Amino acid sequence: MILRFDGRAIAVTGAGQGIGRAIARGFAERGGRVFACDIDPDALAAARRLPGIVADVVDLTDRAAAVSWIRKAEEAAGGALDVLVHAAGGVCGQAGRPIEQVTPGDWDAIVAINLTAAFTVAQAAAPAMKARRRGRIILISSGAGLGVSKTGIQAYAAAKAGEIGLARQLAHELGPHGITVNSVAPGFILSNPSTMRQWAAYGEAGQRALLGGIAARRLGTPEDIAHAVLFLASDYAAYINGQTLSVDGGK
Repeated sequence: MILRFDGRAIAVTGAGQGIGRAIARGFAERGGRVFACDIDPDALAAARRLPGIVADVVDLTDRAAAVSWIRKAEEAAGGALDVLVHAAGGVCGQAGRPIEQVTPGDWDAIVAINLTAAFTVAQAAAPAMKARRRGRIILISSGAGLGVSKTGIQAYAAAKAGEIGLARQLAHELGPHGITVNSVAPGFILSNPSTMRQWAAYGEAGQRALLGGIAARRLGTPEDIAHAVLFLASDYAAYINGQTLSVDGGK
């Protein structure tokens, strides 16, 4: 199977590091014209150096800024985006704690970047895709949205479950217009400073237990997730719609 995206325009959120950067790089290496964004200018600098990637600093929790970025990418592409990948998200530096200690701001921050931003960019990209009757939208959800958050962060588990539901709902709405909407649910991936801290916090015994529960007996890499996204964005996946693909090494 050879995946190429020559002549196609791809927008990737959260491309500054980890999974998002691997996805952006994967599309660019296969001929795609990639429009990337992240809130962290320092992290985004590495993506900017990669051929085929145009990168912008964008706060996706600012709805107007998110829509403006989609419009800018569409204008540069000369029309609709071929692929939209929402990889931005995460736990916003939070750690698990009892529900009584979670503030409204803590909850809102995680839901805003994981779920609300996914809706915002999909809503912005959908009209042009519908007009052309072709498109791919892929949301990076999480195993936490299918089960529970290993860190115990309530908002993260809820937001990722929401992304999975959003993908399923949008698939039914947009499918008749030639647009597929799917999600990829990563397992534990060492992809950024936050996940490195989580891994270290498990300690040796916890790390052994986590690995022992994975059929592949290894942690995943950002490239493992990127490969799943590339497949779902390709013509090979034209009849896959409304699905959540777990990429977790086997549970």
